[in-house]
Amino acid sequence: MRRPSTLRWRLTLWYLVLLGVPLVGFAVGGYLLIERTLAARTDRFIADALLPFSREIVAERRVAAGVLPAIQSTANEVRFGDLHIAVLDSTGVEIASTPGLNDGEGAREDATTRAWIGAALGARHSRGNDSITVTEDGVRYRIIATPMTIEGQRFTLAGAYALTDVDNVLALVRHVFAIAIPLLILAAAIGGYVVASRSLAPVSRMAERAAAISSATLGERLPVRGSEEVVRLAEVVNGLLDRLEKSFDQQKRFMADASHELRTPTAIIRTEADVTLAQGQRDESEYRASIQVMRDAALRLARIVDDLFLLARSDASAMPMQRLPVHLDEVIQDAIRAIHPLAAARGIRVELAEFVEAPFRGDADQLDRLVLNLLHNAIKHSPRDATIEVSLSRLDGPPRYEIRVIDSGSGIPADAQTRIFERFFRVDPARAVVNEDPSSPAAGAGLGLPIAQRIAELHGGTVALVQSRPGHTEFMATLPLAET
Repeated sequence: MRRPSTLRWRLTLWYLVLLGVPLVGFAVGGYLLIERTLAARTDRFIADALLPFSREIVAERRVAAGVLPAIQSTANEVRFGDLHIAVLDSTGVEIASTPGLNDGEGAREDATTRAWIGAALGARHSRGNDSITVTEDGVRYRIIATPMTIEGQRFTLAGAYALTDVDNVLALVRHVFAIAIPLLILAAAIGGYVVASRSLAPVSRMAERAAAISSATLGERLPVRGSEEVVRLAEVVNGLLDRLEKSFDQQKRFMADASHELRTPTAIIRTEADVTLAQGQRDESEYRASIQVMRDAALRLARIVDDLFLLARSDASAMPMQRLPVHLDEVIQDAIRAIHPLAAARGIRVELAEFVEAPFRGDADQLDRLVLNLLHNAIKHSPRDATIEVSLSRLDGPPRYEIRVIDSGSGIPADAQTRIFERFFRVDPARAVVNEDPSSPAAGAGLGLPIAQRIAELHGGTVALVQSRPGHTEFMATLPLAET
């Protein structure tokens, strides 16, 4: 049997199971309870009738000529409605009985017909009190036997009661259950389906609305109404849509900025090549100057592509990382030596302030790039003859290293400080890259700080702007000591 494919039908099925099984169990238990109650009442009625009958025999014996005449006289005089009482001797042979064994449809009085009572009791080999149910001519009888001793002689009193009325009551109960239980289960199925449909209707509407949302309509949101669970689901989905919209916007802005940055060096190469080819005769120095311009533009183009590739691999968690022992103090010293020619060309000094030995475990090349990007950013925004301070300290609680780079540039405007780690963002977008040295690492495209931040995150740390004001801008990279 194939399971229901929709949640609505599954909820309805579970509702039926959870309601139907207890209902059927209740019906079975109720029927058995009624059956046992009626049987107990019948047994109590028979037992209560046999007790006065035996007392009547004892009383009759006082005036009768013998035991048998007393028994026969009592049997002829005592009546208990539908109850038939028989007296059996020690061998199980009936010696007297009340007339008119009534099964509800007529009387059965001859001894031959009544002999089945003694046969039924004899087949059970009863001892003491006994109760049995037998069927005779399609009618069930309840028989209870009790021993009796008169003047040393042992007899058995047997009361037989036709269960026709009891069977009719039980049949009526079965008939009522057979009709009521299916109707209740059907009503439960319909009610469960309606309740499930009403409960899932908001989810269906949310699904339809979500299916209609595309990349062009990411601004739409699901309605937040209904039960607490539906509202929570709508809020979660809307939060997901918010993140997707933000991601799509960032992706579009990233592509637009990347296209703009890549267009500049390609335009320089194409324009310089067109100008060179348009002139018939040029001397060697002119050709060399033109090729140098194209080479510088190609270097800038390659650097942007490399940065984009690095960011793309980091976003996809595919950036190659080597967790090897390294000393951060040596990494910083190597970065300062590497940046010295660029700083010296602009009359900028890079000085080490606080400095400690810093054993660490990470990727030396990536950490070197992190420090270089911070230094490039400081040099690019420092005036000539300025000083850049670099410090490396170790702190506790939690254990970590802090690398600080401080420059004395004009500072970052307050409205731009929250965006400096966005890709392709530059504080002064009107600044013409062509006026910079394209081969210089300082001629960036707004990717240095995002790359430094990503490298720090891959090492479990952060890069943050501590403060920025005219004459003082401080960046800090934090790397957890747990990585050692």
